[in-house]
Amino acid sequence: MASESYTFYIQPWYRKSPYFEATKRHGCKSWGLYNHMLLPTLYEDPVAEYWSLLRGVTVWDVAVERCVEIAGPDAFELTNLITCRDLTTCDVWQCKYALLTTDWGGIVNDPVLLRLAEDRFWLALADSDALLYVAGVAAGRGLDVQIHEADVAPLQVQGPRSKDVIAALFGEAVADLRYYWCCEAEVDGIPTVVSRTGWTGEVGYEIYLRDTARGDDLFEKVMQAGEPHGIRVIAPSEARRIEAGIFNYGSDMRVEDTPLHVTGLERLVELDQEQEFIGKAALRRLAGTGVDRKLVGIEIGGAPMTDEGALNDFWPVHEPGGRRIGRVTAGAWSPRLEKNVGYAWVPATHLAGGTGLEVREPLGPRPATVEALPFVDPKKEIPKS
Repeated sequence: MASESYTFYIQPWYRKSPYFEATKRHGCKSWGLYNHMLLPTLYEDPVAEYWSLLRGVTVWDVAVERCVEIAGPDAFELTNLITCRDLTTCDVWQCKYALLTTDWGGIVNDPVLLRLAEDRFWLALADSDALLYVAGVAAGRGLDVQIHEADVAPLQVQGPRSKDVIAALFGEAVADLRYYWCCEAEVDGIPTVVSRTGWTGEVGYEIYLRDTARGDDLFEKVMQAGEPHGIRVIAPSEARRIEAGIFNYGSDMRVEDTPLHVTGLERLVELDQEQEFIGKAALRRLAGTGVDRKLVGIEIGGAPMTDEGALNDFWPVHEPGGRRIGRVTAGAWSPRLEKNVGYAWVPATHLAGGTGLEVREPLGPRPATVEALPFVDPKKEIPKS
């Protein structure tokens, strides 16, 4: 079966990253749209890029993680209201993976939250217009806050040699940041915030450029610092994020799904906290009754999901030879595990490990089984090392 070819036209209203020209110079071949901005999706070979991430150091343009800034006298009250995380436990310069929730408990977004001051927060967003939701809540509650999109552009530096690169750029103190902490840093007059976070499950950092006019300068300084370590420019690694049990908002989960419906996110619903948050009552009720469906990990049989076998749509999930019961949201060939891994929505009756499923792709059916998440490093020791 021949591969289909499509043309993607870049329109003036598609926002370009401050690193856009740098990504073109370094071989980017395709882009997608994410938060109304162009996101690099392919440079060369995803498998080769995967091994560079696991064995060396990689850099990715993730300026699409648009940062909503919440500041002012009521900034803490608002930020603590819109997430099911308990932010009384979040210190200044600490980060948290924070789910934003609706009245019915649905997930609005799943940003990384950075607390930059007692009354100033950044939400590094997944793909949704969450700024409008946050502004609506603030207006409805009459809170004294300023909400805007910060002039910030994140760049991820990920892989076991990322510490060497960050140390060369900013010094050992920044490289020694604890997991999910951040600090201000500067390189040759370029202002940044650096966090010990990432979308890989590997050792990694995110550099939040605070002067987007300096995007090209920062990108090349990262490349120069990484040259002795074989740094490689890559797109976000689908295989590695699935191995790590990391989700992609918009494809794996949406606003109709609550954290209790997603394997691994239940722990982030902190119902024991004293303060109220939007959706607390609904999530408490759901915790008592249980969910009717769940996003789970799956192993997908058949040929490696590369090239023509790659997942580019939501494949139906069936009982083996029977009725349709769900959908696959993500899938990729894991070179390390030597198998296809992914996620699927299934009924609550099909959650046990080893449960047999059948996924139906355009080329025919594939066997699948429910597997525990994450597929690799369940205690998250790798990114903390």
